[in-house]
Amino acid sequence: MSGAVTLIVDDEVQIRRFLRISLEANGYTVHEVESGKEALNEAGILRPDLIILDLGLPDMDGLEVLRRLREWTKTPVIVLSVKGQDHVKIAALDAGADDYVTKPFSVQELLARLRVALRHAHPETDESPVFQAGDVSVDFTRRLVAKGGEPVKLTPTEYALLRLMIQNVGKVLTHKQILREVWGKEYEEEVHYLRVYMTQLRQKLEADPARPELLITEPGVGYRLVAKA
Repeated sequence: MSGAVTLIVDDEVQIRRFLRISLEANGYTVHEVESGKEALNEAGILRPDLIILDLGLPDMDGLEVLRRLREWTKTPVIVLSVKGQDHVKIAALDAGADDYVTKPFSVQELLARLRVALRHAHPETDESPVFQAGDVSVDFTRRLVAKGGEPVKLTPTEYALLRLMIQNVGKVLTHKQILREVWGKEYEEEVHYLRVYMTQLRQKLEADPARPELLITEPGVGYRLVAKA
């Protein structure tokens, strides 16, 4: 894909320089960062066609960067790492990587894998790192939730629940679906857990928790998030 915007995330200057020269020589447009935090911010601003991600970053685990990216984007991610053990590769792929290349690597092999990843990509035109519904906003790159411009503090479980609802905005999610995704398969029947946390979310996000307009109950079925402007 000629001109594909590629974000390189690696803390080694020599690797970044080598990748930049190799990719630009083959028609790619290259941007580079050296830390996980920079990667998350730049991905949200730049919206690249492709991300090349090293797992050994100075400020955070590359797998965590990958999981955070997958909270809001389907951009192809190729993991580039010195860690070649099978369990590390599996962990990266399970976390959402599209492919895994072990250092040292062949430039031609990497270019071939990039082409495959780009061919399989299906970018969403409305994909965005920031969700907005009325006066409620969620910035996935920084994990910031706000209501009326004021920060809202959520517990990890509340955030996971809200994120799942946003990822399925407009769709009815059953109690079992939500419990399985947020708490795990063994909690599929624990509907009271869900009711407690949904009540807490409404208290924090709804203008009138008794008459919710964002997090809607579908009686006997589950819940639905309605994104009104």
